Amino acid sequence: MMAKRRSNIRDVAAAANVSPSAVSLVIRGRPGVADKTRERVWAAITELRYEVPVTISTTTKSQAVCILIEKGTMPVVLDVFYGDIIRGFQAEAQRQGYQVLLHMYDSSADTPALLKESLPEEARGLVVANDGDIRRDVIAQLQDLDIPLVLIENQATDHRLDCVIGDNFEAGYTVTRHLLDLGHRSLAILRGPTKYSSLVDRLRGCRAAVAEEGLLVPEELMPQPVSGTPKKGYLQMREVLRLPHRPTAVVAVSDKTAFGAMEAIKEAGLRIPEDIAIAGIDDVHESAYTHPPLTTFHMPRQDMGVIAMRKLHSFITADRQPPAKTVLYGDLVVRASTVGFHS
Repeated sequence: MMAKRRSNIRDVAAAANVSPSAVSLVIRGRPGVADKTRERVWAAITELRYEVPVTISTTTKSQAVCILIEKGTMPVVLDVFYGDIIRGFQAEAQRQGYQVLLHMYDSSADTPALLKESLPEEARGLVVANDGDIRRDVIAQLQDLDIPLVLIENQATDHRLDCVIGDNFEAGYTVTRHLLDLGHRSLAILRGPTKYSSLVDRLRGCRAAVAEEGLLVPEELMPQPVSGTPKKGYLQMREVLRLPHRPTAVVAVSDKTAFGAMEAIKEAGLRIPEDIAIAGIDDVHESAYTHPPLTTFHMPRQDMGVIAMRKLHSFITADRQPPAKTVLYGDLVVRASTVGFHS
């Protein structure tokens, strides 16, 4: 039986109904491609299981490092959050003389052993970006492969592995504290899927700030996200707006969620922030250009990638320090989506 041919960039372009050059722009995180086109390209990449080299280093050294990210994350999240992490990682990798490869982990088909077999011989280390479908038991099995391993926005508390994470608890606490300081006492919290530890930590921070004020957010004001759709924030916000008593402010656990919520608020004929203030977390590029611009918590995503690569390089070169969890500070970025409320 003839082996199945690996998909190439032209296959992806045909499946997404775009040119190969457009696929190249999307893979490299470059501007010039509409958001809907980007999502279509990543959907085609996922469907065809195309192995994406984030950027091929021009170095002559024959060594590489691999980034592992869950398959389901690719079309929706990569450009708005993980694209920056990967660009920071790639820039530092190229400076250190490595080629960078991207592997999409399919929990229904992949196993750590198959992943090991699929890595090129020159692969010297592995970074796992995010958790989700890449569960703790998968991390433990990857650790057993005896290849240098670093985690980003993922921490296996029962395994002491090097990891780099944003200050997610502080992010949730700070944006919620900001809204409370403005006088809001009726808040909705748009939470994320519980399989992502970073989003769980953000929710914990939100709850801590509310509890500090002696308040309680009813469960109906913390709707669960709808699985299988990129419009989670929009659907969650619509659910909140159907309640008899509307909150005066909303905390979204990510900017992506906040964008959908803002769409639902405007669709209902309400003004931001006069009727409902809203804040997100991440400070992705688009958050400064929404209408009104979104208040958010800046996560230093490129720095996460750079530091993760430095940790991995130290591990590869046998200059490894004791394993450590590195938490990067962030900052509140106040914009027009929260100012203007008067208690």
